[in-house]
Amino acid sequence: MPLGWRLKNNAESMQVTMTRPPSRSIASLAVAFAACATLSACQRAEEAVAEPDARPVRSVTIEKREAGDVVVLSGRIAAEDETAIAFRISGRLIDRPVNVGDRVRKGQVLARLEQMNERNQLLAAQAALNAARAERVRAGDALQRQQSLIGEGFTTRANLDTALATFRAAESQVKSAEAQLQMAEDLVGFTVLTAEFDGSVTARGAEAGEVVQGGQMILRIAREGGTDAVFEVPPQVLRVASRQTPVEVSLTEDPRIKATGRVREVSPQANPITGTFTVRVGLDDPPSGMLLGSVVSGRLQLAGEQLVVIPSSALMTSEGNPAIWVVDRATSTVALRNISIVRHEPGSVVVGDGL
Repeated sequence: MPLGWRLKNNAESMQVTMTRPPSRSIASLAVAFAACATLSACQRAEEAVAEPDARPVRSVTIEKREAGDVVVLSGRIAAEDETAIAFRISGRLIDRPVNVGDRVRKGQVLARLEQMNERNQLLAAQAALNAARAERVRAGDALQRQQSLIGEGFTTRANLDTALATFRAAESQVKSAEAQLQMAEDLVGFTVLTAEFDGSVTARGAEAGEVVQGGQMILRIAREGGTDAVFEVPPQVLRVASRQTPVEVSLTEDPRIKATGRVREVSPQANPITGTFTVRVGLDDPPSGMLLGSVVSGRLQLAGEQLVVIPSSALMTSEGNPAIWVVDRATSTVALRNISIVRHEPGSVVVGDGL
């Protein structure tokens, strides 16, 4: 009879009893349980004997690097050489054919002054030269006559000396008139302002119709062939920065446009208002996108001691002290070594001693 329940009913109560299975069924269950236990034990033994998979170790080779800070400054692009163009004489400006942003070539006319007075002076100087030359001819003829008469005894030595002095004075007048004529011609030339080199106009100082003074800036021209990045540098940065350290310059609006340069000029005097020093960095082959006046950012690595920097993930602890695993390439083994930490940085640790 299978293992089950048998109910016995009587008038007063219900009794629940469990019928015992035959002894043969109990033996079969015991064998089954023993077999399962044996299989489980074997499986655990096999799992204990199997070796775990080898875990690869990632190693990096570390070297000392400069620990100086990186300074980022804001500046602008400027020409290496800018010249203020001005007239040498005063006058009324009647023409200025170029404007800001125009490119000019050597010898190109930039501005003109009214020439009426200067041309009148030129005419007067030419007339004075002609008169002086005529006087020299007359004095020369008189001298020749006196020289001829003195040989025949028809004149005196005093008359000859007077004729000679008059001729020499006439020659001096001619030289003076020639100089005056040259000055008058120069004055006429000074009324025309021409470019002395190739460049670009960066500023203007007068408009047509104005009366300008000699030396007053009419145009400012940036010479071609050199580009600088100009920065205002605090004195504490200037003291520790090296002029031989390259400076990386990039456009603020587009950091992909960049160039490298070195410090070319440092102002010997600080700005009285800001207290900073003007530093000009000469750029090597700047890209065409770096136009004059563009705002740029300059990155400079300051000088400092050399330290060892390791990834933060390599940091361990040994007996409560920081340590890292060091790989011996000769034996392909690792050893735990204690280190001292200078400071923590994002994603890295600066090591003082121990490596």
